[in-house]
Amino acid sequence: MSKGKPSRELPWRPRSLQARQLTAASLGLVAFLALAGYALDRAFQDVASEGQRDRLRNYVLAYAGEVEFLRNGDLYLPDNGPDERFDRPGSGLYAEIVLPDGSWVSRSASGPQLPEAPMLGGGEERFEGPLPMVRADDTPGHVYRYGLGMIWAPQGSTPESEFPYTIYVMEDAGTVPRQVRVFRAALWGYLGVAGLILLLLQTLVLRWSLWPLRKVIDELTRVQRGQAHRLGERHPRELEPLTDSINALIESERRNLEQQRNTMADLAHSLKTPLAVMRARLDSDASEQELREEVATQLQRMTDLVSYQLGRASTTGHTLFAAPVEIEPHAEALVRSLEKIYASKGVICEFEIDPAARFHGEPGDLQELLGNLIENAFKWARSRVLLTVEPGATAPNRRPGLLLAVDDDGPGIPEERIPLVLQRGVRGDERVQGHGIGLSIVQDIVRSYRGELHVGRSAELGGARFEVRLPPGL
Repeated sequence: MSKGKPSRELPWRPRSLQARQLTAASLGLVAFLALAGYALDRAFQDVASEGQRDRLRNYVLAYAGEVEFLRNGDLYLPDNGPDERFDRPGSGLYAEIVLPDGSWVSRSASGPQLPEAPMLGGGEERFEGPLPMVRADDTPGHVYRYGLGMIWAPQGSTPESEFPYTIYVMEDAGTVPRQVRVFRAALWGYLGVAGLILLLLQTLVLRWSLWPLRKVIDELTRVQRGQAHRLGERHPRELEPLTDSINALIESERRNLEQQRNTMADLAHSLKTPLAVMRARLDSDASEQELREEVATQLQRMTDLVSYQLGRASTTGHTLFAAPVEIEPHAEALVRSLEKIYASKGVICEFEIDPAARFHGEPGDLQELLGNLIENAFKWARSRVLLTVEPGATAPNRRPGLLLAVDDDGPGIPEERIPLVLQRGVRGDERVQGHGIGLSIVQDIVRSYRGELHVGRSAELGGARFEVRLPPGL
């Protein structure tokens, strides 16, 4: 048995939204038309049957108005019946009057063998069928029959001179089915045409309703090809959360890429100087000891530069759709560590944290924010530090923002030095230990979350106040 090539199964692909909606709408339309057609068909049959009964009853009443009896008791009727078919043999419409001593039939009943007609009581009505009969050509058939029992009582008559009689009108049973067949043909024809028109309109409406999605797809294609930088702003309300999230993701990725490029460029530019110094010293007549000292100095400098750039890159950007992070546990852990480091100062950190406040971002970003702000406060505080956390601004269909503030009772920062202090590598006081990048890291993180950092005077403790406001997230 030869072995063939293994068959490659095509991956299952979900149906498109247009195909799903069109299929569902078509099935619903077909079901609706079928139920409507069935209901109309049944209603027409009931109406046709009831109409036949009323028609036969009207014929009976017409005959009742024309029936006369002579003095000798003989029946008298006009030559022409209420419908010309009663005068045409085999027309399918028959009349019969049952008398005590016989019966009378219309000319249309000449030839067919009608079902036996019983005498009915005075005022008694009866509609029945289909009843078997034999047509003039000896073929079996059926009729519907309506009968009305009456009493003949001439003026001045005595009870002995009164006698009963019954008028019957019969119609071929095929009349109503023929009407039903004609109605059904017309009904399903019109419903079929209406269904095709509705299906076409449904397709057009569906394409029109899905046009915003196709527009989003076209815009995404343009972004992928580099022909556009982001999605447009004008979209239906239902698509705004999606398009806003995609735009935020595009902007986040663009910022990340730009930051990575900047970080690598800054690192390369920073390493050029120590490398050039070492090259110059190697080309000089310096002694081995001097070279060793210079290499060690420059290597330490390069190590500091690499650590600095890696720390900067580690705080770039944030992850969208991150789970909300509780703030108080992180703050307590940081404060416990800082209280050990600054135990000699005896600084006390107080919390005013709203239990409902959450940080929607990376836990590492929250630790960097809290760590740098609270440590900076511990450095400058005399005895008290206050951490305040509250929910920020809100917006429909968005995560709530956040207000995070750190106050201290230190000397504060002069207003004219605030822009300088926020620059990377600048310290508020050269006598205080540090590298001068903590606040710039905070500023980079806040900027990556599209927030704002405000520095000013603490109204409660009198020192500096660092206030971070993060806007509502996606």
